Amino acid sequence: MKLRLIIMNFLQYAIWGAWLISLGAYLGGKLNFSGSQIGSFFATMGIASLFMPALVGIVADRWIPAQKVLGICHLIAASFMFAAAFQTTYETLYPLILLSVMFYMPTIALSNSVAFNALTQAGMDTVKDFPPIRVFGTIGFICAMWVIDLRDLGLTHYQMFVSAGLGVVLGLYSFTMPNCPVNKNVEKTNWVDTLGLRAFTLFKQKKMAIFFIFSMMLGMSLQVTNAFADGYIRSFGDNPIYQGTFGVEHSVMLISLSQISETLCILLIPFFLRRYGIKKVMLISMFAWVLRFALLGAGNPGAGVWMFVLSMIVYGVAFDFFNISGSLFVEKETDESIRSSAQGVFMIMTNGFGAFIGSYAAGAIVDTYAWPNSWYIFAAYSLVVAITFALVFKYKHDPNAIGEIKH
Repeated sequence: MKLRLIIMNFLQYAIWGAWLISLGAYLGGKLNFSGSQIGSFFATMGIASLFMPALVGIVADRWIPAQKVLGICHLIAASFMFAAAFQTTYETLYPLILLSVMFYMPTIALSNSVAFNALTQAGMDTVKDFPPIRVFGTIGFICAMWVIDLRDLGLTHYQMFVSAGLGVVLGLYSFTMPNCPVNKNVEKTNWVDTLGLRAFTLFKQKKMAIFFIFSMMLGMSLQVTNAFADGYIRSFGDNPIYQGTFGVEHSVMLISLSQISETLCILLIPFFLRRYGIKKVMLISMFAWVLRFALLGAGNPGAGVWMFVLSMIVYGVAFDFFNISGSLFVEKETDESIRSSAQGVFMIMTNGFGAFIGSYAAGAIVDTYAWPNSWYIFAAYSLVVAITFALVFKYKHDPNAIGEIKH
């Protein structure tokens, strides 16, 4: 069962890794789309995260077993991605990518549900046995990036064919997973509880309201490098000085250091949370975003490639110390009755509103200020967010409280 779940997780994130990092370079390079147009493609994940996971989750809870919903969603997403590969205009390509992403994003949560159910049925401990399985998702993401890079598919529409093909494989594979129970006799509740919106009452608490608002502001940084880093690094190839350098020739592999760093930094979170508390950990993340962007602006694929490499390494701290630690903070600070919904609010604020606003704003900045000035603007924004958070967010750290979180 562990091997089957490893395969599922590997494919789940390989589908995403096949295009997420390289699509921006293809759109800007081969199709000559503007920064705002490129940003809109990465904003699709924000749009989808606002409502699709909740709606699809209801279907899986009440009517159709989760493993079947997972398979259906992947097959639909793959069909739209396949169709998108044949499009070259913004008016036809954008809606197909949007539709594909809308059916892909709910599968992230669904795949976790299917895995938890399978482990439980097999008599295994989800807390102990799932994390080593989930790591293979990140490995799948990295492997897909490397395949796209080594096969020189990053500037072609074939990356979408690869993603669609993997989606079909996982879609069919999902139907072989252990059956997930459905609860058709759910008590009737109002639409607020049905959609998990009760957790939004947390905004009445000053501490949680500030936390969620800054989560959204940090979420605005999440898709910036996904959208523009590959195309930016590749653009150095226009200068004879940098032609043939590893960074230009294998920019996606260089960027994959970010995901490798992310995998390793997860292991540091328990120590840092227990030692320093959520406020300092979040501040570390915010200042890491400053370095992430500033180093991209200052580096180059030649003598300055070390700054690119350091930027990729810093990403693990920037992402994990915010995303994972923030999720643990929500778990600790919310009542058990709305804990799952509160995690949904955290997701909506970061990957929903944050990613949506950030993708469009980043695209407009790129169109206006070009490179590398745009990276410095992103760094300055992150610095302002960090300083403001340090002044506004009040939280007293209890070193013993983290140990009480059951994960």
